[in-house]
Amino acid sequence: MKTILVTGGSGFIGTNFVKYVMTHYPQWNILNLDALTYAGNPENHRELSDDPRYTFVHGDILDAGLLKKLFDAHRFDGVFHFAAESHVDRSITGPEVFLNTNIMGTFKLLEASLSHFRKNKPADFRFLHVSTDEVYGSLGFEDPAFREDTPYDPSSPYSASKASSDHFAKAYFKTYGLPVVVTNCSNNYGPYQFPEKLIPLVILNILDKKPLPVYGKGENIRDWLYVADHCEALAKVFEKGTAGETYNIGGGEEKNNLEVVQTLCDLVDQKTGKNGTSRDLITFVADRPGHDIRYAINSDKTRDEIGFTARYSFEQALSDTIDWYLENLDWVRSIQTGEYRQWIEKQYGR
Repeated sequence: MKTILVTGGSGFIGTNFVKYVMTHYPQWNILNLDALTYAGNPENHRELSDDPRYTFVHGDILDAGLLKKLFDAHRFDGVFHFAAESHVDRSITGPEVFLNTNIMGTFKLLEASLSHFRKNKPADFRFLHVSTDEVYGSLGFEDPAFREDTPYDPSSPYSASKASSDHFAKAYFKTYGLPVVVTNCSNNYGPYQFPEKLIPLVILNILDKKPLPVYGKGENIRDWLYVADHCEALAKVFEKGTAGETYNIGGGEEKNNLEVVQTLCDLVDQKTGKNGTSRDLITFVADRPGHDIRYAINSDKTRDEIGFTARYSFEQALSDTIDWYLENLDWVRSIQTGEYRQWIEKQYGR
């Protein structure tokens, strides 16, 4: 048995990863450390409350004392570091929390991991640092996709904070020998995503007959990765990846934002039997400052060295995602608090 620390395991990707591991890796025990900020929901793992392989700890990665206590008590065989502030729009209006969590939090976790690694020398220990393609900056429409050796050029406070944490993680391998692996993924979507992100926001606004905000002309392109594919890739990188290396994880599905919103309109209308078209709700709003025009991921290294290729097509996974939200509206309504409504009005009311 392995005991694995998952930080941020009650957020979107972390939630899906915990569920993936509990199903596909019966030889792993999971300790989920989550601060339960606005996007973390402990109810995501209600079905695991009596499972002896799962432990939840409410705490912050900035708490060095708590980290030491957990590492001493559980002698982790590995770390999956998801915990992060991740919404670009929020980083533009309030960047300081991104420095605290994404940079200082990662530093505290690296320090605790290094102390544990030196003291206990666990076999095959890995610190897997989960990052984003946004650290590479923006591509032109005809530029080749991001590779692992693409120079960093972050545009937002969010991507700058993630770039910094990536560099810290790699430095702890080069300087101290901590077995770190970094992954940079493209835009994730799927169940349990907090509805400030594009796909769940549009789904729910269609259901509520509210405007569907699209930045600028909707021309910005993203590579879309279904979260189940991402979780499979992360587990494989943990097992097969080389310490000190970076692995890009993409879905191979480049779509511009307007195309995504229009597809969502058509699918939701079809599934709900709506008369007319929800495309009439599309509303173009002032563009985000520093909005990167295009992201694209070259995943050849991950395919060749790890043996991972995304399984899900965008169309099928998007349909499955809509089905999940339609079947879990109680979960959605429980997190659409006053703070959430105020944020949406502040961000898109203009």
